[in-house]
Amino acid sequence: MSNYFQGEMVTLSEMLAAREQRVTLQQALLDKCPQASLLSATLNIPGPVKNTPALEKTFIALVETVRKELKDFFIIETNYLSRKTGLEFFLLAEISPELLKRKMIEIEEKNSQGRLVDLDVLWLKDDKIQSISRQDLGFPARRCLICNQDAKVCGRARTHTIEEMQAKIITIIEQGKE
Repeated sequence: MSNYFQGEMVTLSEMLAAREQRVTLQQALLDKCPQASLLSATLNIPGPVKNTPALEKTFIALVETVRKELKDFFIIETNYLSRKTGLEFFLLAEISPELLKRKMIEIEEKNSQGRLVDLDVLWLKDDKIQSISRQDLGFPARRCLICNQDAKVCGRARTHTIEEMQAKIITIIEQGKE
């Protein structure tokens, strides 16, 4: 699987702890500026290796695409984290959640590598974190990288092997370099 997936393996307990830390950071960022929207970006990588230099290079390019797309908006704060459990980028901005999500959907659809990143849009309502989905804005659910069915259905059913998904991810990254 080339150097894309050769690295330190992550356990389930480490992933669960990382998710809790992410939620805590999301809350802290939104508490700083309750009227803002928060972009929480993570690479969607199957398997036990979540962070390698090759994957980070792809993620950094995607983060730069996001920054360019939002250059006309007031960015309050950004945070970039490179952890064993994966790569994370947070951007707090003065933009409506709906507009931010539309811009992120555009990145997902126009950039072939955009399919590899989860671009979650969050905001506070009554001191609780809210999120907006593609379907909330009338867009279809994200498609599986391999069979083009609903990605969540394939993921839950474990329709494809980790090796199949990793091979497709490498293909997407390599084609994006051309």
